[in-house]
Amino acid sequence: MTIEDLELSLFDASGAPPLPPDAIEGLLEHDGARIWYATCGDGPAVILLHGGLGHAGNWGYQTPALIDAGFSAVLIDSRGHGRSTRDNRPYSYHLMASDVLAVMDALNLKTAYFAGWSDGACTALVLASLHPERSDGVFFFACNMDPSGAKEMQPDSIIDRCFSRHRQDYAALSATPEDFENFVAAVSEMMRTQPNYSTDDLRAIRVPVEIVLGEDDEFIKREHAVYLMHSIPGATLTILPGVSHFAPLQRPALFNQALLRFLDRLRAG
Repeated sequence: MTIEDLELSLFDASGAPPLPPDAIEGLLEHDGARIWYATCGDGPAVILLHGGLGHAGNWGYQTPALIDAGFSAVLIDSRGHGRSTRDNRPYSYHLMASDVLAVMDALNLKTAYFAGWSDGACTALVLASLHPERSDGVFFFACNMDPSGAKEMQPDSIIDRCFSRHRQDYAALSATPEDFENFVAAVSEMMRTQPNYSTDDLRAIRVPVEIVLGEDDEFIKREHAVYLMHSIPGATLTILPGVSHFAPLQRPALFNQALLRFLDRLRAG
């Protein structure tokens, strides 16, 4: 059955589907935090990095598709999100990229593909720019690489439903379930001030990158996605029709088709 949840009513009510029952979970102590991760499937590794305020379970529609296509999925709760903890330092994409690198080392992954969504895309591209030898490519969905690329947020019912699910999941998963408001404030400050990649920084990136944006994205300017495509050597741009910042949940089949097309192209060499 094809899932369509354009208004995120299903996501608000019950979240994304759970991880496959054979997923192997782990916890890693790294740089003042305890990082939760899980692996499932066999084949080349795809590291899935979720958006701000969410957690790895938001990739519930993508994980089975990756496994069925012959990839293994590595899911990580970003520092302070989901089941992962944090210390008192401000959030930063560089710090979260170091957490991802630590998980890769723990799993003996020399390289991996990355699929990043919003904040997760920032983290993936920061890691790829600092450690290109560890990245086989970045599927960069719904994200900006400097604050000018973000729209002024206009609250609406879809965003409200997503935020409601994030609140419920934080209360259920976090080691500090009563701290949601402070969590939101800290993550929002990171989003407001980071990242700050210049055009020269982008031109220095040397991994395959596909810039992907929903046609109706609420947060990211389309002209910024075009700028990223022109600035990152060899980058391509895909606009997903009829979806927004929440495409992996709204029309999973559409999103998965774009993701697998990118991965298959790179896997084929």
